[in-house]
Amino acid sequence: CRFIKGNIFIFFEADGAMKVAEWQHTYYSSDSGIQSGATTVREQDETENSKRFPAENSTVIIICSFNMDGQYTLTRAQRVRAAMFPETLVEGESPLPTQTDPDQPTNVQRLAEPSQLLKTAIVHLINYQDDAELATRAVPELTKLLADEDQVVVNKAALIVNQLTRKEASRRVLMQSPQMVAAVVRALQSGDLETSRCAASVLHSLSHQREGLLAIFKSGGIPTLVRMLSSPMESVLFYSITTLHNLLLHQEGAKMAVRLADGLQRMVPLLKKTNPKFLAITTDCLQLLSYGNQESKLIILANNGPESLVFIMRNYNYEKLLWTTSRVLKVLSVCPSNKPAIVDAGGMQALGQHLTGSSQRLIQNCLWTLRNLSDAATKQEGLDGLLQILVTQLGSDDLNMLTCATGILSNLTCNNARNKALVCQSGGVEALIHAVLRAGQKEDVCEPAVCALRHLTSRHTHAELAQNAVRLHYGIPAITKLLGQPYYWPVVKATVGLIRNLALCPANQAPLREAGAIPRLVNLLLKAHQDTQRLGSSAQQTYQDGVRMEEIVEGCTGALHILARDPINRGEIASMQTIPLFVQLLYSYVENVKRVSAGVLCELALDKQSAELIDAEGASAPLMELLHSPNEGIATYAAAVLFRISEDKSSDYRKRVSVELTHSLFKHDPTAWEMVSGPLTHTHTHTPDESHLPHTSHTALLRKQP
Repeated sequence: CRFIKGNIFIFFEADGAMKVAEWQHTYYSSDSGIQSGATTVREQDETENSKRFPAENSTVIIICSFNMDGQYTLTRAQRVRAAMFPETLVEGESPLPTQTDPDQPTNVQRLAEPSQLLKTAIVHLINYQDDAELATRAVPELTKLLADEDQVVVNKAALIVNQLTRKEASRRVLMQSPQMVAAVVRALQSGDLETSRCAASVLHSLSHQREGLLAIFKSGGIPTLVRMLSSPMESVLFYSITTLHNLLLHQEGAKMAVRLADGLQRMVPLLKKTNPKFLAITTDCLQLLSYGNQESKLIILANNGPESLVFIMRNYNYEKLLWTTSRVLKVLSVCPSNKPAIVDAGGMQALGQHLTGSSQRLIQNCLWTLRNLSDAATKQEGLDGLLQILVTQLGSDDLNMLTCATGILSNLTCNNARNKALVCQSGGVEALIHAVLRAGQKEDVCEPAVCALRHLTSRHTHAELAQNAVRLHYGIPAITKLLGQPYYWPVVKATVGLIRNLALCPANQAPLREAGAIPRLVNLLLKAHQDTQRLGSSAQQTYQDGVRMEEIVEGCTGALHILARDPINRGEIASMQTIPLFVQLLYSYVENVKRVSAGVLCELALDKQSAELIDAEGASAPLMELLHSPNEGIATYAAAVLFRISEDKSSDYRKRVSVELTHSLFKHDPTAWEMVSGPLTHTHTHTPDESHLPHTSHTALLRKQP
């Protein structure tokens, strides 16, 4: 068809050239430009001043002009024809080139571009129509052949269908035939590997259009494709997993269909393959299937998926594969069952080795996954390198990176003395303080950063150094400000605990007072206590932002207890009318609140005026009752307070108190009471940052104040 049309066009051009020649002969070689493309140029008008030449000279000039005009006229015609219709040129014929700069097309070439585009579009349209007509006629017969009992016939038919899918027009015709798609799905299950390969290739081609995906889904192709994941032929395996991947991405209902067909059970073992691109597709399928589906996560766990995924993170360097694998691990890291499995497989170390790469999306995924896993890795060893990298990343300006780094450090330093010491040695205290300063009101950074500082300032060999480092790096004012309004209670809770730890260092007592820590703690205590009292029932607990107000009461009272060790602080606390509240807290139903309130009263009772106020508030009755508490700390503090407030009492009162104390504290060893003598001294021991257990002995607190 194109050949015939070409001949017709050539004939038309030849006829036009003949007419141009006739025109030139008749009208003295002038050309209108209609056929040749020549331009009509107006000759310069003669004037009175025009110079005239002799006749003989004019004759020579006319002849030369005629020859040059003819040559350029022919060249222009050829150039136009060559640019717009190159197929019409006679073999061996080429126009004289006029293009001086290869990078700058001529005007003729620029004008010819739309013509060429139009011609190409017409050719494609003709071809498309031809392909569609051919496929439409062939589909019914090919559908029958694919169902033939002879495997040779089926193989040949599958081969032809596979060839048809390479053209867009025929491919659309195929996907519009449910019978054809169903026949291809049946052929995929053929025992002949070559037939299966062709059928898998057909479905793969169809899966690139939404119409094709729907046709595969409706024909029941997903269970068959899942079965093909066990094929020994690599090409069938690749076509099947890629087609399933396209279905999972774009076809509604495909995820459930793959799960019902046991797709996960067949996909997880494929993680043992070694082709990085194949693994990237497989891991992305796992992510699509497991996201938001707990059952899928457990199936991956049951098939040893975490170990295989960690192996990939440790041993491959193909960025896309690492990214897709980290996405699966990120999804699994929020599953309580998968979390310890990933950690035990070395997931923390494997993820940590990618935190210094160039791929930002990979780094972000690794950080979020590590953050999710970190609370299950507090006892994990071999994290020295990871901790040092995290301390370095605290200097980042990226909010997500800062959020993750502080969160991971907070968890990994919880109840782990070795990790605490390592972070302190790596400059973690200073880096965390700077993170708090940069975070401002961003709670997602402030809370974990303050929690990490709270951990670093207690119960390890470098705790005292950390307490001093906070002061030396100007962290105390910034930390104290976090107790101000508006209250975000998780940050407040962490800050109260940190201030308590900082107060354990005598050098921090004055800076904390100067930063206004005491009035802020007292105000918080009053507010939290009022909130708990509002309910009026011990069975109910008040929560704000996920924090129990009883915890705030306990934390503030405990921090004031440690701050009261300083005489000036003790006077400031007592001057804020806090003693009635502390006495009232002795009646709390929360055991820890009783302990810390007895503790702060024990410190305040060192001052005679405060001891009288404590006695005047009727503290003796609840303190006598607390002497019999099974909690050793509560009983110890209660005994100490009773002794201090009884110093100015009558001898009968002191004797009665002494008998009560002897009976309650030393009922199993009465002779021990005789050992209690000498001046009363304090043994200041570090208490836990993650819990509050008293470390002070009965005997030390019962010694008499000189």
